Parts: sequence; C-alpha cells; structure tokens
Amino acid sequence: MTEAVEGTSGTAPAARAIDLVKTYGKGDAVVHALDGVTVEFEHGRFTAVMGPSGSGKSTLMHCMAGLDTPTSGRTFVGHREIGQLNDAGLTEMRRNQIGFVFQSFNLVPTLSAHDNITLPSQLSKVKVDQDWFDYLVAHLKIGDRLSHRPSEMSGGQQQRVACARALIGRPDLIFADEPTGNLDSNSSAEMLGFLRQSVTELNQSIVMVTHDARGAAYADRVVFLADGNIVDELLSPTAESILERMKLLGS
Repeated sequence: MTEAVEGTSGTAPAARAIDLVKTYGKGDAVVHALDGVTVEFEHGRFTAVMGPSGSGKSTLMHCMAGLDTPTSGRTFVGHREIGQLNDAGLTEMRRNQIGFVFQSFNLVPTLSAHDNITLPSQLSKVKVDQDWFDYLVAHLKIGDRLSHRPSEMSGGQQQRVACARALIGRPDLIFADEPTGNLDSNSSAEMLGFLRQSVTELNQSIVMVTHDARGAAYADRVVFLADGNIVDELLSPTAESILERMKLLGS
C-alpha cells in the first residue's frame, strides 16, 4: 500500500521528496546530481526552484514528476508514492494528476492548437470540459490561433497553447521547466502572469524551475539548490532579494 505523507496542515502536500539521491556514473566518475534532498511543495502555492547550472534543478523536478527514477529516496504526489506505482499507475498519475510545461513547448507539430490542447483528454478518453477550455483559451489569448499548427505560431503563442494543454485536465500539480526560456520579455511576462493568476484565483499548485530572478519573483517561495542540495529558501521574493541570494551561491 502506498504510504500517505502528511504535511504540517494535516493533509498531504502537493508533492514531497524524502532523502532523494540521483547519481550518474560509477567509481571515480560518479556524479551526485541530487545528494539527499528532502523538500515539500504545498498545495495552492507557486514555488520556484533556482540554482547554478548543474545544481540539480531539472533532475529534482524530473524525479518528483515521475519522469526519471531516483537512485534512492522517496517521492510523493499527494498521497501517492511514485516508487510504488507500476507502469500503468505511473502513466495514469502523469496524465491525470500532473501537468507539464517545458521550455521547448513539446507540441505535436501535425496537430492544430485546439487538438494539442485537448490531446490529454483524448488520450484519457475523458470528455473535454468546454467551459474550462473556453476559460483557458480566453485568458491565454489564443482564441484566434486554435486552427493553427505550431509552425504557424510564435514562440509565445506556442507556449500559451502548451500551458492550456497542461491545465486542461485540471491537474493537482503543474511542473514547469524553464517555461519562459525561449520567450521574449513580453511573452514571458504574459506567461508568468497567467501562472500566478492560476495559483491565486484557481488554487493551482505550481513548481517552476527557472534561472530568471524576475520570473521567480512571481512565486510565493524560492528554493535554492547547489551541488545537489537545498541550501536556502526565500519567502515572498522580489527580483532584488533573489539576486542577492544567488550572488551568495556563486551563480
């Protein structure tokens, strides 16, 4: 039976890792991407994960999202322990409980924006909630792009479509890996504003890996990694306070 892990509020957090280790290579060539990380991400909060290049940011996210397998340690999404799930259970969890937004958009090039957004529902054989679809399309300002394929859209438009796809199934948790990395400043601000709004107004839980202090300032909390360990955190961050902490980490 999958063990439930309770947070300080008495309910399971959106996601949690316990003594998470991820190593690559062997012997003298071993690399500790994660070196015993324990962290909790709360429901209804926007958390940014930052750190120098190679600090383990994306590895942490991938292990906590079930996209990669840790060398040791335990990871949970809600009450479900990822390591206890079989392939079918893992696929179901990633499809129904987690949404993903990636730097590279990861849209299907042969599908229209509309079909890219509804693809998770089609794969799950779940009827699309039309009111929710219309809400996402309106707030992400992509109503005039629904018939377009990715090659016919700008980077910002593609990322807004990817965001709608991540949210269409109303997942418990969104993992975003450098979601504004390929966007210009205006598109980045629009994307981050929508993510912030989805937390504030819709009680969405978001964990975002980023290198951008201005982007991380949209979050409620910033967790800092260095050399595979969590070394600091910052609540109610500003771009200035984040930059100061990053300087101390030698980023």
